[in-house]
Amino acid sequence: MSENNKDKPSRRQQILEALAHELEKSPGERITTAGLARAVGVSEAALYRHFPSKAKMFEGLIEFIEETVFGLINRILADDASCAGRCEKIMVVLLGFSARNPGISRILMGDALTGETVRLRQRIGQFFDRIETQFKQILREGEVAGQLEGNLNVTASANLLLAVAEGKMNQYVRSSFSKSPMAEWEDQWPLLSKAIFSNG
Repeated sequence: MSENNKDKPSRRQQILEALAHELEKSPGERITTAGLARAVGVSEAALYRHFPSKAKMFEGLIEFIEETVFGLINRILADDASCAGRCEKIMVVLLGFSARNPGISRILMGDALTGETVRLRQRIGQFFDRIETQFKQILREGEVAGQLEGNLNVTASANLLLAVAEGKMNQYVRSSFSKSPMAEWEDQWPLLSKAIFSNG
C-alpha cells in the first residue's frame, strides 16, 4: 500500500498495512485479530480502538482499492480518447495493481473473505461491476465515435475484458503469488485486442 501522508503513518494506516502484509505472508490462511495485533505490535484492544471489527479493517482496504483504481481510471479517461487505448490502460491498471499488492489481491478474489461478513463480498462484487460498466461505456462511446465496428457485442466484449483481468488475478492468488498477473501480458493483449477491436 502506498502512503499518501508525508508524515509518519497513522496507527490506523499501520494496521491496514499490517493486514495487507499478513494476507501476503500467509496465503490461504485466515487472519486473526490476535495475529494482526502481534504484527502491529499492539494489543487487540488497541486494534479495536481504531477499528470496531475485523470487517471494518477489510473495508478500509477495500476503500484503498476503490480510491486507487478508480482514481487511475479517471486519469486514463481524461488523457486518452482512444477506445482501445483506454481499455488497454485500464487492464494494465488492474493487473499492475494486483501484482504490486499481493495480499490485497486475496481480497479482490474473495479468498481472504471466506467466513467474513457477506457485506464485504458484495462490496467486492460491486467493485468489479463498476469496472465492467466502465468497459461497456468506453466501448459504446467508441462505437459512437466510429472507432469500432457497428456489430460489436458491447456487453460480451466488456465481460471478456473483465473475465481476463479476474482470471489473471486469480492465477496470481492460486499460485501463492508466483505467477504475476503481468506475466505474458505483452503477448496476450494483442490477441485480446484483435478479438475485440479488429474489423474481423
